[in-house]
Amino acid sequence: MLKLKALLLTQGMHGMISQVEGLAKALNLTFKHEKIELNNFWNFFPPRFTPVSDIVLKNKFICDSKIIISCGRKSVIPSILLKRRFKKEIFNIHIQDPKVNIENFDSIICPEHDDLQGENVVKTKGAIHYLTNEEIKKNISYLKPNQGEKKIVTFILGGPNKYYSFSEKQMDKLFAKIKNMFISSKYKLIIIPSYRTPDNILKLAYNYFNEDHLVVKERDKKAYLSSLGLANIIIVTCDSTSMISEAAITGKPVYVAQMNHRLSIHRFEKFYKLFKDLGIIRNLENKIEHWTYEGLNEVNRAASQVKEQMKKNGII
Repeated sequence: MLKLKALLLTQGMHGMISQVEGLAKALNLTFKHEKIELNNFWNFFPPRFTPVSDIVLKNKFICDSKIIISCGRKSVIPSILLKRRFKKEIFNIHIQDPKVNIENFDSIICPEHDDLQGENVVKTKGAIHYLTNEEIKKNISYLKPNQGEKKIVTFILGGPNKYYSFSEKQMDKLFAKIKNMFISSKYKLIIIPSYRTPDNILKLAYNYFNEDHLVVKERDKKAYLSSLGLANIIIVTCDSTSMISEAAITGKPVYVAQMNHRLSIHRFEKFYKLFKDLGIIRNLENKIEHWTYEGLNEVNRAASQVKEQMKKNGII
């Protein structure tokens, strides 16, 4: 039997692509990506104040799929637009809180810390993603750090958003802390940038650590997978619940490197508490600890619930 086809709608950011693609794979769908761009000032309006119309879309595209999987603010309107146009002929799924009436979607997948309620809502512990332990094992030899007998700590760098600035002063302080904690304890360091990591911060990391450690300068998924497989300990900057959720698939200790924030981080704090209660993360403080937990991978559990919704709607 031919696989159903999915149209994946995102703004093109790694965290969003990871979520929509991870769900599509878990649902055993073929898929294609469509990067959503909005016209002019509609970029500055939240979805609830944006008209459900083609006029807001900068790029036009053809929908030849039965399943729509969207993620992120800009993808809310095109998903609703397609649902209104094709009605029961398509099944639209949105990942994250869409900030509009949830009845616009057949299914919504969002983390518990979003506190979204509804019959069509599937709640997850953290973000779903496209990483698998099989992929990590397959790519473990991609990076070959000359660590000798040293243990490895992988440090995954995020980037600035409306909550965190990633100033050089703040990152210099964080790098010094990691150097004092881990390098003095004979760990080998692998630094992995994300697509949001500013070039000046990556350069700072390179100048700080490159002599005896591995600083990956390109955004490279295989390097990311390899670093997770090689790591004894993982450190992730606090700005991304997606990257922390991805690291949690490994069952390895995950330290969260907290930074000063500019706005209220109430949702982040709820996420941190959940993951601490699950035994996954601890704050990066001043001592090295080792712990284990059952690796967390919520995408398959979410997909099984979505399949039940799809059956009820007659799509499968």
